[in-house]
Amino acid sequence: MENRRVAIIGGGLGALSGAIRLAQLGFSVQLFEKNPKIGGKVNEAILGDYRFDTGASLLTMPFVIDELFETAGFKRSDYLDFLPVDPMCRYFFPDGSAMNASADKKKMKTAIAQLSPNDVEAYERFLKYAERIHNLTAEIFMFTPIHELRRLIRPRHFRTLFRLHQIDPFRTVHERVSRFFSDPRLVQLFDRYATYNGSDPFQAPATLNIIPYVEYGFGGYYIKGGIYRLIEALEIVARQRGVQIQTSAKVERICHVGKRVNGVQVNGETIDADYVLCGADAVVAHHELINGHRHQQKKLNQLEPSLSGMVFLWGVKGKQPALAHHNILFSRDYRTEFKQIFKHQQVPDEPTIYIAITSKTDTVHAPTDAENWFVLLNMPYLAPGQVWEHEKTRMRTVVLRKLKQHGFDIADRIAVEQVYTPEDFSELYASNKGSIYGVSSNSRTTAFKRLPNRSRLLKGLYFAGGSVHPGGGIPLVILSGKMAATLIAEDHASRG
Repeated sequence: MENRRVAIIGGGLGALSGAIRLAQLGFSVQLFEKNPKIGGKVNEAILGDYRFDTGASLLTMPFVIDELFETAGFKRSDYLDFLPVDPMCRYFFPDGSAMNASADKKKMKTAIAQLSPNDVEAYERFLKYAERIHNLTAEIFMFTPIHELRRLIRPRHFRTLFRLHQIDPFRTVHERVSRFFSDPRLVQLFDRYATYNGSDPFQAPATLNIIPYVEYGFGGYYIKGGIYRLIEALEIVARQRGVQIQTSAKVERICHVGKRVNGVQVNGETIDADYVLCGADAVVAHHELINGHRHQQKKLNQLEPSLSGMVFLWGVKGKQPALAHHNILFSRDYRTEFKQIFKHQQVPDEPTIYIAITSKTDTVHAPTDAENWFVLLNMPYLAPGQVWEHEKTRMRTVVLRKLKQHGFDIADRIAVEQVYTPEDFSELYASNKGSIYGVSSNSRTTAFKRLPNRSRLLKGLYFAGGSVHPGGGIPLVILSGKMAATLIAEDHASRG
């Protein structure tokens, strides 16, 4: 294993993806996770008789996971059962109306016809438009490390590079969605997809309209037993491929001699390594783990962090049949919500409420005649003047009042409770200013502002995870690990 030692920082999906691929390629891999168990933001909580996923709740592009298992010589279906979710989400609008969204085009068109008959044809046109963006961008922006010029300038990419104007980078998500749909409720529904990578639909480029196509074109899935079963399965695969995993092992520094990494410092001990794959937030890593690069730190501080969130885990006594597995209760003024979050870095007066209830699909996740509610609110990243203990209390009141207005009076039915704020995300996952999705996409050059998978400061240092290319979300984070592992293998081959 001479010159093939890799130290991996963090135990999230990007790190695990890279670790498995590198071990399969014959590298000696040690993975260090600062928390007692791996998973990063994809994690779980057990509160009494209630079980919760605490991070991602919907799976798209399942073929990315299948490919990772196959690369390591395993069959995903032996470990994980993917279940289609239908409806994918139930939307509740401020005027009291509701709508089920489905990847089944016939069901979706029927639902739109009931809500806004004039927009059925608009949905067809919007899907075709989003599909065109997907077909033009997927190969480059999802599956290629775009910061590697020699990989980007390839004949098969010329079609996209010469047609970049067709990926709609100069309008915002909201501007483009508004041109398709006449009903403001549908505009709000499709604007929402900008939040999938932590961005503001009123600022983010319309290129992000690729996101609803991925969901409606390929479908949304749930992993039987909970999303955290994915982490457990990948841990099994990683260990069987020889990855050494250490938990409660905090990496304190990335060691280097000159401009080449030579290891990491973990809990005060130096671990030698020829390559380092950092799965932690890249902005935080440059500030806390790499010495002597103040210019780069200052440059990274100029990048706007993504949305953060506030999460309530509630064990709720009684059943709410009007709620689905995934639910959204929209705010009355979406534009003001995002203005408060991004322009003023303040907690919105009326946040949009997302509720995932896995016990709708996995009944064992809550007692009989009870449900497990994962409640997520859009929140600003950490900034001066915020008082999160106060905001927890205030938001709890706001959410319960809004739920009651929609007919869900649960204030006296909450049996167990746990709350997470942006401060908790910063502490638990070392995320930049408590952001959930890394850097926001609130600019026209967003695709090129995510940090690269290969460090420009230190040779032998690579990055994976939601803070770097290609972005956040389960499939993209897994792909980031693939890109980093591929680059490490190429680097090693070139060194002879």
